[in-house]
Amino acid sequence: MKKIKTAIVGTGFMGKVHTENVRRLGNVEVAAVVGSRPETAQKFADSNYIPFATANLKDVLDNKEIAAVHICTPNVDHCPMSLAAIEAGKAVLCEKPLTMTSDEARQLVAAAKAKNAVNCVQHNLRYYPVVQQIRQMIAHGDLGEILVVQGTYSQDWLLYDTDWNWRLDPKFNGKLRVMGDIGSHWMDMIQHLTALDITEVCADLMIFHKTRKKPKGSVETFSGKKLAPADYETFPINTEDFGMVMLHLGERARGAYTVSQVSAGSKNHFAFEIFGTKAGVAWNQEQPDTLWVGHRNEPNQIILKDASLFYPEAAGFADLPGGHSEGYDDSHKQIFKRFYAKVADPSAPVDYPTFEDGLKGMILLEKVSESNDKRAWVKV
Repeated sequence: MKKIKTAIVGTGFMGKVHTENVRRLGNVEVAAVVGSRPETAQKFADSNYIPFATANLKDVLDNKEIAAVHICTPNVDHCPMSLAAIEAGKAVLCEKPLTMTSDEARQLVAAAKAKNAVNCVQHNLRYYPVVQQIRQMIAHGDLGEILVVQGTYSQDWLLYDTDWNWRLDPKFNGKLRVMGDIGSHWMDMIQHLTALDITEVCADLMIFHKTRKKPKGSVETFSGKKLAPADYETFPINTEDFGMVMLHLGERARGAYTVSQVSAGSKNHFAFEIFGTKAGVAWNQEQPDTLWVGHRNEPNQIILKDASLFYPEAAGFADLPGGHSEGYDDSHKQIFKRFYAKVADPSAPVDYPTFEDGLKGMILLEKVSESNDKRAWVKV
C-alpha cells in the first residue's frame, strides 16, 4: 500500500500532537513541516525526523506528492492557510476554532464544496470510546428524553498574570479566548452527543487580569511558568479568563456550563452531565475510561471502558481491550483514522467533524459574545 504524504503546519504544542498521532496510523507519512521561521521549522523537523522543513507554506502546496495538510497555527492563520491548501487541491484538517469569524468559516465551507475537498475541523474530544458509548446510549433511548445538560471545561495554565500565550492577543486569537479555545469543545460535544442544537444562549464573561506580563521571547503553550521579572513587559488584556453560559438545547432541554483558564488545580478538567427522563450520565476527561450512569429507582453504576461490552457503533472507537486506557492521544488518532480513510477513498463515509461543524461553532461563539455584550438571552 502506498503511504499518504501529509504536512504539519505549525510547530507548537498541537503540531507535536498531530505529528505523533498521525504517524500511529501506519499508512500516513509526515513528509514536511511548515514553521513560522526557517530555524523553527528545521529544529522541529530534526527532533521529529521529518525530511523537509520550510517557513513557506507554498513549498508544501506546490508539492504534488503531499495529499493533505494539518493547520496547527494560531487562529488568525486558519482561514487563509486552509483556503490556500484547498485551492492547491489538498485535503485539509484544521484545528479549532475553525476561523476568527463566522464569515471566514463560510468562505471555507464554500471553498471546500467548490473543490470537493476533504475537510475536517479537529474536535477530537468526541472520539474517546466512553464518549461514543454515551452517544449510542442516548441514540438508543437509554436516557429517555434529554432534560438537563451541565458541565465545565476548566484549566489553570493562565492563572497568574505572568502566564502568557499567543491566545491572549486578539490579533492572533480572535475576540473570544477561553470560549473559543475550550468553550467551542464543550458546545460541540453536547450537541454531538444529544443530536440537539443549542438554540439560545445567555452568557457572562469575565477578565480577571486586566493586564499581563508578556515575555520578551516566545513561549510555547502550557510552558513558561518560571520566567524572571526582567523577562516581561506589560500587555493590556481584553479577552476573557472565565465564562459561563446558560443555554436552551433543542425544544425543551435546558443547561449551563462554565469555562476557565484560571481555576487552580484544574489541568484539563473537561466534564459534562446529561440527564434524561430515564437516566443520567457523567464523564470527566481527566478520567477518560470511566462512565457514571445515574438511576432514580436502582443503584447508580460506574462503568469502565470495555469495547466488547459497548454498543457496536461505539466499539469501533476503541483499539485496545478493556483495562487498557485510551486517552487524549488516542482521541486524535481516532479522528485522523477516519479523515485519512476519506483521503484514501473518496467513497468512504464522513465520520468526523467537517468545516460545516466549524461554521456552526463560530456562529455559536459569536452569539455568546453578543449575549455578553447585550447582557441578555440571544437566539441562535
